[in-house]
Amino acid sequence: MSLTVKITLIIALVLSIVIPFGYYLLGEKKKGRYKTTIAANAFFFFGTMVVAAVMMFGGNDVQAATEVAASGDLSTGLGYLAAALVTGLSCIGGGIAVASAASAALGAISEDSSVLGKSLIFVGLAEGVALYGLIISFMILGQL
Repeated sequence: MSLTVKITLIIALVLSIVIPFGYYLLGEKKKGRYKTTIAANAFFFFGTMVVAAVMMFGGNDVQAATEVAASGDLSTGLGYLAAALVTGLSCIGGGIAVASAASAALGAISEDSSVLGKSLIFVGLAEGVALYGLIISFMILGQL
């Protein structure tokens, strides 16, 4: 990807964040500004993604494709994919577990403050799921 394409994408991403944020801060102070801000943010974000896809896949970089094919084989690519999936899915599972364990812990603590230690253990065990996935992904990357 050329330097001008990279600069254009960076500018588009910055504008997709700055414009909705500026509208939220400087726009009219009414109830509908939240919906308008979210709509503007989604429009600029997905517009940036479309522009990035057109710029990335619009060129004819046959030389780059042959270099990638010559440098690595299928097992290396699948190894990186496996590491990404392990990390992503374990973090999603850990997030779901922490969400339910933490809300239950807060409810129990509000009724009886003596269960704080026990509830923190359960929340910590739920966070451990994401850490285990991260460790496994490091082990996969170490084998590549």
